[in-house]
Amino acid sequence: MQQAIIPPRLVAWESTRACNLDCVHCRAEAVREHHPEQLTTQEAFRLVDDIGSWGKPVILIISGGEPLLREDIYEVAARGTARGLRVVMSPNGTLLTPERVRRIKEAGVARISVSLDGSSAERNDSFRMVSGAFEQATRGLGYAREANLPFQVNTTVTRRNLDDLPAMLRTVADLGAVTWDVFMLVPTGRGRLEDEVTPQQYEEVLRWLHAAGEDSPVPIHITCAPHYLRVERQEGALRGGHGHGGAPVKGCMAGNGFAFVSHVGEVYPCGYFQVRAGSVRERSFREIYEQAELFQTLRDPDLLHGKCGRCEYRHLCGGCRARALGAVGDYLGEEPYCVHEPVLRA
Repeated sequence: MQQAIIPPRLVAWESTRACNLDCVHCRAEAVREHHPEQLTTQEAFRLVDDIGSWGKPVILIISGGEPLLREDIYEVAARGTARGLRVVMSPNGTLLTPERVRRIKEAGVARISVSLDGSSAERNDSFRMVSGAFEQATRGLGYAREANLPFQVNTTVTRRNLDDLPAMLRTVADLGAVTWDVFMLVPTGRGRLEDEVTPQQYEEVLRWLHAAGEDSPVPIHITCAPHYLRVERQEGALRGGHGHGGAPVKGCMAGNGFAFVSHVGEVYPCGYFQVRAGSVRERSFREIYEQAELFQTLRDPDLLHGKCGRCEYRHLCGGCRARALGAVGDYLGEEPYCVHEPVLRA
């Protein structure tokens, strides 16, 4: 069945794999040096021009590695802003200074996101593998706060910090973040299956986040957990309402509202989904997004296998395709961290 092509809402560009940290769950498996074949400034300009060719605004996420290690990052961000994109950036926070914050704002970056995976230096730095990372990142966020540059805090849930989530929420609120974005680990890069919480713990985290969001001092957003939409629907039915605003607008957006461009220009459904759809050095990003067979397949939830294929929530949720690929080797297979048992084939 031919699916309607939804223009991307978000495109993440891995500007570099160079980074000054050694995070134990790093998707990019970042290293200290830039890759010699990473996109040049002119290639990056062509990419943002191409993304900006869609009529409706697209959010461009400039990620890494550590994007601030690219000397041209401010120029590329400004180019995206000039092309009508809503540009956001995800530095790790440790390199933020008042001068860099000023340049980020001047480039038109609407928001930055910084990852903190523990509520204390001891817990966070055990993820980062660099002593002092928590202090440096929170100091950097202080510079952003003083300059009125909005920031969100991202936290990836693993077995290491499962018990720290309530304290993490308090820390995020105390820092002055505009959003707490909670990611559920996908076993890619340095992230390992043994770092995952159990399916039952996964479900409990989603239900705790839903409850916490009712009176949280900071908005909570959930990423890489498409079945949160199913949880929200179920909780809303129990309470006679429709849930609240922590959920994404749809389930798994890989190749269907979201795409990822690597540091060397390869296009993937998302950063955790290691099946290549094309390269912007061979075809335009827009052509890949609209025409790649992989992306077209991902847009049809009726192609899903196993439990996801017969689930009444498959059009709402769809399960995490990257997690299915990483855990069972089949990106159309069932979501391995969902405890829901389908009741019918809707």
